Amino acid sequence: MDGRGQPVKRTRVHYKTFGCKANQYDTQRMRQHLEAGLAGDPPAALEDADLCVVNTCTVTNRADADARRYIRRIGRRNPGAKIVVAGCSAALRGREYRAMDGVSGVVEGHDPGEVLAAATGALGAGRARLLQLGARATLERTHMEGVGADVLRRRAGATRGWLKVQDGCDRKCAFCATRLARGRSRSRHPDQVVAEARVLARSHPELVVTGVHIGHYGRDLDPRVSLTALVRRLLDEVPGPRLRLGSIEATEIDDGMVDLLRSSGGRLAPHLHMPLQSGADPVLRRMRRWHTREQYRRRALEIAQMVDPVGLGADIITGFPGETPEDHARTLSLVAELPFTYLHVFPYSPRDGTVAAGLSGAVPQRVSRERGRELRALAAEKGARHARGRGGAEVEVVMEGTGGTALTGDYLRVAVESPLRPDPMVLHRGRLSPDGTAVRIDAATSDTLN
Repeated sequence: MDGRGQPVKRTRVHYKTFGCKANQYDTQRMRQHLEAGLAGDPPAALEDADLCVVNTCTVTNRADADARRYIRRIGRRNPGAKIVVAGCSAALRGREYRAMDGVSGVVEGHDPGEVLAAATGALGAGRARLLQLGARATLERTHMEGVGADVLRRRAGATRGWLKVQDGCDRKCAFCATRLARGRSRSRHPDQVVAEARVLARSHPELVVTGVHIGHYGRDLDPRVSLTALVRRLLDEVPGPRLRLGSIEATEIDDGMVDLLRSSGGRLAPHLHMPLQSGADPVLRRMRRWHTREQYRRRALEIAQMVDPVGLGADIITGFPGETPEDHARTLSLVAELPFTYLHVFPYSPRDGTVAAGLSGAVPQRVSRERGRELRALAAEKGARHARGRGGAEVEVVMEGTGGTALTGDYLRVAVESPLRPDPMVLHRGRLSPDGTAVRIDAATSDTLN
């Protein structure tokens, strides 16, 4: 009720996020600002929204195109809704989004305060109180907005919480536009990270330590703090939730982190996603990557020897300018040798403002796609072999979505077999099926872990 005893007109908001966990975290901060202390309704279709916030990604041309396509879909399905566009693609292509029909505001970055201001302006005075309807499923420009000036309380509609510890990147990979949109690496103070983790732990049985380049966490702080020191502190001071590392470079995983993966009793999930991009040194040099094939290979084998079992994933780009059949064969050979349990494989996509966009030696798209198919087939085979090797093991799982699937510490996504619907707010013990594709949770094995 307002001051005159009349009902307050509530604004209904739909959120759409494209891209990485850092983007998903940013959307949750936008949601928290927009809700302004008013509890949200359960998720609803975008057709019912007064306002749609679209948080964009620019990692590939397809990511840009997907965001534009979704904005046009809003216009068709809910022509009366106001649209605010934010995120990495908006940071680099703000003018293009402003020119789109139906777009009321563009925030060239991820600042939730700016999103709130844009939303308030789009909706008009007197309609700044907001009710959430849905939240689902990153040119040289630098944005220096804070990494997280306030504490995120929860990730709406999800069992796993994202804990963003830094933003931006100081590396200069030839293919990457995300660093142009996100700016230099900035770290959150450890006290703030711990405080947020404690709050998130009330709603999430697993927290994923995420950012744009978490391996550089703490290098900009005074005094400097390592990611390993931060994770050790989280394990000590935030009892209950399982922690999981987001994407991290192989050469930035120190022995202390490996020891935590090995000795934490599952509190730090035995899972690493280590971007590779290519298994051929000539391609790595053209990409301006800072590691060699052998450096990556050696570190991956060392980790697998010390942490068993371990889920090991990587990103690979196919068809990078100048990639030869011999280069692709070297990548296949490395993937075959290393104990990967899954891969994310992407065809090269030229991005404006990047060094790679000016390189010669373009690879035909059909060749790039075929190389991707070969890598994905090999990864699927290795993943199935890893799952079978885990068959029958006792595991700790976090529920996903409505509880039909769950995630193990080593990043196996498994079907849930249980006579009762497991509580999604806690971790559960269960036993994997012989082929490692399902987990059985029953009265004998449902002890909660937090």
